[in-house]
Amino acid sequence: MAGEDQPQPQPLGKSIAAPTPPPDAGADRVALKKEIGLVSACAIIIGNIIGSGIFISPKGVLEHTGSVGLALIIWVLGGGISGLGSLCYAELGVTIPKSGGDYSYVTEIFGGLAGFLLLWSAVLIMYPTSLAVIALTFSNYVLQPVFPNCIPPYNASRVLSMVCLLLLTWVNSSSVRWATRIQDIFTAGKLLALALIIVVGFIQIFKGNYEELTPTNAFTFRMTPSVGHLALAFLQGSFAFSGWNFLNYVTEELVDPRRNLPRAIFISIPLVTFVYTFTNIAYFTAMSPQELLSSNAVAVTFGEKLLGYFSWVMPVSVALSTFGGINGYLFTSSRLCFSGAREGHLPSLLAMIHVKHCTPIPALLVCCSATAVIMLVGDTYTLINYVSFINYLCYGVTIIGLIVLRWKKPKIFRPIKVNLLVPITYLIFWAFLLIFSLYSEPVVCGIGLIIIMTGVPVFFLGVYWRNKPKCVNNVIESMTYWGQKLCFVVYPQGGEPEEEDLPYTHSQLPESEKTLKK
Repeated sequence: MAGEDQPQPQPLGKSIAAPTPPPDAGADRVALKKEIGLVSACAIIIGNIIGSGIFISPKGVLEHTGSVGLALIIWVLGGGISGLGSLCYAELGVTIPKSGGDYSYVTEIFGGLAGFLLLWSAVLIMYPTSLAVIALTFSNYVLQPVFPNCIPPYNASRVLSMVCLLLLTWVNSSSVRWATRIQDIFTAGKLLALALIIVVGFIQIFKGNYEELTPTNAFTFRMTPSVGHLALAFLQGSFAFSGWNFLNYVTEELVDPRRNLPRAIFISIPLVTFVYTFTNIAYFTAMSPQELLSSNAVAVTFGEKLLGYFSWVMPVSVALSTFGGINGYLFTSSRLCFSGAREGHLPSLLAMIHVKHCTPIPALLVCCSATAVIMLVGDTYTLINYVSFINYLCYGVTIIGLIVLRWKKPKIFRPIKVNLLVPITYLIFWAFLLIFSLYSEPVVCGIGLIIIMTGVPVFFLGVYWRNKPKCVNNVIESMTYWGQKLCFVVYPQGGEPEEEDLPYTHSQLPESEKTLKK
């Protein structure tokens, strides 16, 4: 596989070996294909950041700031802080050009246990819960015309969510190109919908309908915001930008990653910040702050007031936006499972890809199954509170890793090297918000930490404990063998890596295994 200079670990027990390609068939070897160009890379970032929130309820920031002007400042600052974080991830992504994002970087820098805990929380709850929420939002908006006067029935919503999830799992299993094309199309669709809102907003401004945006009214406070209120507003704004790191999960499938990874980040984050800020400005040309706070679906209310016959565009836009979001989450989270299995932190079956389509089918099935379980038996909207805390914690730990890597490996090749003020500034904001979160919501944060720490015994039993009983190994071997036969998957074949894709280390052996073998 590109970016590796050591053969993959052998599968446990009986396994179907990948066919050995002839010397001139390197292009046809069984490996993840580099099919993500710059446009698709931007679509992955933008499509994962812009979900349903900006259409449905961007009122959290306004509610905590108490004024229109301060709310808009928070939106811009949220984009700025996300930009600082993305600069740090750009350096890490081109210095350690491995798929897996945060997990791969934390594993390389802090060792196997830290990386496993991040992986455990992401696979167990973080991504399945986020996927479940997006899928349920999609089904609710698709069913809205069928049930115009009431909330869609529980069972109907769940069934449609499952159909959507299974359809996109099949698409992602069949072709990387199909998955990226869907992401391109639906990202373009949601940007067009937001562009419509922004254009209508500017038309309103030219007509003189901008009373709420004048300095006098914009900074008229309904309440005097405390430091706590500002922190909560900033948290709301920061979470709206979550997803800016998702391209780092598919680094090895990027065409020319050392060019396209930073380019995609530098294009996408400013664009999303612009769109978020001007969409909020447009909302305030049609609604007063009180109307916005009382609306359950701001974009729908905006459409009803200004678009007339075309007001149906807004609920359709929410549905399209969430459909693209499900596709993006599936695509990137499956690569996280794939990377974790390749490092030996998850069952080896998840590190295998289809012999023809070259897609990580077992990893996709695990992501789909975990999402289905949470969707059907979990209290999805309660779990999302814990997800937000865990997600934010992971961002900070990863960026601390950048500073640690500068100290531990000062002379390694860094195609991009950001000024140290960038990670330090980000971490100051991160620490402030983290401390405030622990103070204001200790139960939520405490449960989030407990979820992470449940991975410790799993790590020692599943990864650290090498000499397992023969019966356990036999079960694992049998499951791997039948999983390979059912999914028709093999380990990716090695090949000569491109020089520009070589990781900074000469050994692929994860730091955790190096430590354990001493």
